[in-house]
Amino acid sequence: MNYPEKARRVIDLEIEELQRLRERIGDPFSQTIQRIMETLNERRKLVVCGVGKSGNIGRKLAATLNSTGATTVLLNAQDALHGDLGMIDEGDLAILLSYSGETSELLNLLPHLRRQSLTLIAITGNAESTLARNADLTLDVNVSREACPLNLAPTSSTTTMLVLCDALAMVLLEARGFQQEDFAKLHPGGSLGRVLLTKVSDLMRSGDALALITPETTVRDALQAMTRARAGAAIATNPDGTLAGVFTHGDFVRAFQKDAAIADRPVSDYMTRKPIHISAHKLAAEVLATLEHARIDDLVVVDDEGKPVGLVDTQDLTRLRVV
Repeated sequence: MNYPEKARRVIDLEIEELQRLRERIGDPFSQTIQRIMETLNERRKLVVCGVGKSGNIGRKLAATLNSTGATTVLLNAQDALHGDLGMIDEGDLAILLSYSGETSELLNLLPHLRRQSLTLIAITGNAESTLARNADLTLDVNVSREACPLNLAPTSSTTTMLVLCDALAMVLLEARGFQQEDFAKLHPGGSLGRVLLTKVSDLMRSGDALALITPETTVRDALQAMTRARAGAAIATNPDGTLAGVFTHGDFVRAFQKDAAIADRPVSDYMTRKPIHISAHKLAAEVLATLEHARIDDLVVVDDEGKPVGLVDTQDLTRLRVV
């Protein structure tokens, strides 16, 4: 039995269903985003409810929405009828997940949700179901077949529902203008929080740990300045204090291999002019992106006037646990 080939078949089937979903995205999706925006702008909350596997997807959707600043509560369909309806307020918006659209626990909730004037969004694979008929808007996640060889186990259907929920959360994030700074406030713990909350000014080497020279400084003196600062690079400045270039240990090694008699020559002959640099006010996440994109080990930090105030070394990122 060719197990890898069977696994690829499962993946292919689910990709086909996702492509079908992609083609169905249209006005109902746009209207749903608009309704959610209106609810959040009125300081109301989102209520997510599902049962079984749809409930698991709903739990993930609620977590994603909360982590991106959209106040959301997860409602247990069974507990709701025994007191948990108290978490719902008039004017909230409910997102109800059921592939069949006939889940009895959800249908039992409908009259109570309507009584409190909630906007109802159905995410279902059956546009003719009781749930869809009673919803204000319906998002269709119907699949032609499951990836299960028996066409029984929920596979394509759960993947399609999960991806639609991700699309809903991410489009909403963009529509609300949610930025890195907002994300950082909601994720203060762990490495993600460190990256997003830490600013360049918190990472950079400065003061005695910063080797500042001029373009006329000799290679010998530049190396001594780097040694004193215990840095892998020296920053050259113009007479007005603005950034002129950067001379790294790597620059020295490459130049020395070509000509060993470079010690008394000016670093201007070997330094990188107009090097890549970053503002001290930026977030550490941008440092990571810049270093990775430019494939450099040292990043010059400048102030608002373009004057060097620090240096970020890739080794510092590891030491400060932001990578």
